[in-house]
Amino acid sequence: MIRKIATLLLLALVGCLPEGRVYEKHKELSPEVQWLRSDTRTFEVPIEDNSVPYDMGLTFRFVNGYQYPHAKVKVTETSPSGKVTEMEYDMIVVDQNGDYIGEPGLDIWDSEHKVAPSKTFEETGTYTYEIAHAMPRDTLNLAMEIGIVLDKAK
Repeated sequence: MIRKIATLLLLALVGCLPEGRVYEKHKELSPEVQWLRSDTRTFEVPIEDNSVPYDMGLTFRFVNGYQYPHAKVKVTETSPSGKVTEMEYDMIVVDQNGDYIGEPGLDIWDSEHKVAPSKTFEETGTYTYEIAHAMPRDTLNLAMEIGIVLDKAK
C-alpha cells in the first residue's frame, strides 16, 4: 500500500518540475524498504551547457521511524571523458528538535539536499553518478529512494 501511494505521488510530481530544474530522477532502493551498501544506484545526467553553474542536489525518501538523523552517501562522478571523482555527502533529515526535515506524505518523507551549489562542469555530455550509502551499518532500514536534481544556479 505504501508503495502504491508513493508511486502515485511521484507520478503527480513528475510533470511539474520547478523553474530552472534541468534534471530530476529518483530510484527505488528496495521493495523491502531498506538500502544495502552494495545496492548502488546509477544516474546518467546530460549536460548540454557547461557555460553556466548548476546547483546539484540529492533527494532522499524515507519512512517514519528512520533510525538516523542523517544519511551519509558516497557519490562517484564519471565525466563524459572518463574522469572519476568521489565525494561524500551527509544529508541531514532530522532537525535540532528531533523533527523530520522535508515534505511529509502520510508516513513517507521526501527530503532534498543541495550538496554542490554553483557546480560547474568541465565538459558537455553525459555524466554518470553512482550513489551508495556510507552509513556505519550495512542495512539502512526504512530508506525508500535516492535521487539527483540539477537546477541552473540563480
